[in-house]
Amino acid sequence: MSQRTLVLLKPDAVRRGLVGEIVGRIERKAGWTISAMELRTLDQDTLEQHYGEHKGKPFYEPLVEFMASGPVVALVVDGERVIEGVRALAGPTDPIAAAPGSIRGDFGTIVRENLIHASDSEESAIRELKIFFPGLS
Repeated sequence: MSQRTLVLLKPDAVRRGLVGEIVGRIERKAGWTISAMELRTLDQDTLEQHYGEHKGKPFYEPLVEFMASGPVVALVVDGERVIEGVRALAGPTDPIAAAPGSIRGDFGTIVRENLIHASDSEESAIRELKIFFPGLS
């Protein structure tokens, strides 16, 4: 089943020079294509739209502050079972629990700064893509 998902390479991935490595892993996956990619610094409005469901939770403010701390790379990735696949490629949020070979398992250091965001469902992907790439059909 062909899908489309949002991937964000977070400020720590950009700062640490891991964009090429992570994008390369996505590009090497057979059947996946990157149909849009943009380097941008996220404003408060975008962050509130994206993380609004977490407002009021203890991790919300530190997360928004971290995501605004530097540029991110936003990507649209298309392909067969790409939502599930990118999340598997990313690995669990906790880098200690993430398997070697996953992005977080190979490069992650702490839970809060975990290198990559990938939509967790088709519904989330549709909502998130409208926030980051509103002109995309």
